[in-house]
Amino acid sequence: MNQKVLLGMSGGVDSSVSAILLKKQGYQVVGATMRLWENNKEEKEKNDKSIQDAKTVCEKLGIKHEVFDIREEFSNKVVKKFLEQYKKGKTPNPCVECNKCIKFGIFFEIAKKMGIQNIATGHYAKIEYSNKYNQKVIVKAKEQKKDQTYFLYYIPKEQIDKIIFPLQDYNSKEEIRKIALENNLEVATKKDSQEICFIDEQGYTHFLTKCGKIKPKKGKIIFKDGTVLGEHMGYVNYTIGQRKGLKISYKEPLYVIGLNPQKNEVIVGLEKDLYKDSLYAKEINWQIPNMQSEGKVLYAKVRYRAKNAKCKIEKIENQKIKIKFEEPQRAITPGQSIVFYDEEDILLGGGIIE
Repeated sequence: MNQKVLLGMSGGVDSSVSAILLKKQGYQVVGATMRLWENNKEEKEKNDKSIQDAKTVCEKLGIKHEVFDIREEFSNKVVKKFLEQYKKGKTPNPCVECNKCIKFGIFFEIAKKMGIQNIATGHYAKIEYSNKYNQKVIVKAKEQKKDQTYFLYYIPKEQIDKIIFPLQDYNSKEEIRKIALENNLEVATKKDSQEICFIDEQGYTHFLTKCGKIKPKKGKIIFKDGTVLGEHMGYVNYTIGQRKGLKISYKEPLYVIGLNPQKNEVIVGLEKDLYKDSLYAKEINWQIPNMQSEGKVLYAKVRYRAKNAKCKIEKIENQKIKIKFEEPQRAITPGQSIVFYDEEDILLGGGIIE
């Protein structure tokens, strides 16, 4: 084959095993590690370690390794938007934005400049040709618990043909670690990375305060009928569906059901108040053509760990779509993504919940 592919390597076991699999398939692999974020000495040391781990794997496998410094782009395109959304009372998903702008945006541009047409990543997702849609499509991974298609809906449909997911046929993380051990890779037992790479052990509040210069102000916690029940420590510290940490007493368990940044209020209600049967979404990207039409029946996830829920497009207006669910969904959260599939778990597209 001897076809070149640029592989994103984080220094973890998934991308390292991806390099092994691609090489076995006959690809000429070039490993690439992106330096994304380092706001302090500890984060720089962590980045240096990841880069060294990726480099060691490449040396062991006899493949070239490159490092690209895109900290400025990551800060401007991912972290800045994350902070802006939090200020507006939203709960954004930076992994979606990172895939859109960085891993399947800038990374593609880097590959082109190197004269490489294809890129590969260690995502748990599958790409195959669909006779139904007459094109290559992204499908949920075999290992449903690790499936990452929810984060991939922003990929332009034109790029799918140039992407390789080497882990697509594996059923468990244990299989991946076994391959790493069989090839004597030191990263075989390395722990999985945390969910959001730029949030450290000190958590969201510390990050928002220190890096975002967001100063949480105390405000009212109000019941859905307007009754004041207590005081919150800054609305940016709360999200839809939250129960713990409210520090208020009531005859029934209370949950956050809304945020009002303009009035600096956190709105609470009963668990039944978390369920809604519709939502509006914007910034829609369809990977399969002709999906956007009123009355179209789809299956959607309103958060990463949610199950597919049957729904239909009820209305299209002002570049937004209204989605109506067959059964009410719990804790629909503005800023998160709604991601659409068909009955065969083929990724159709997605957008941002308003």
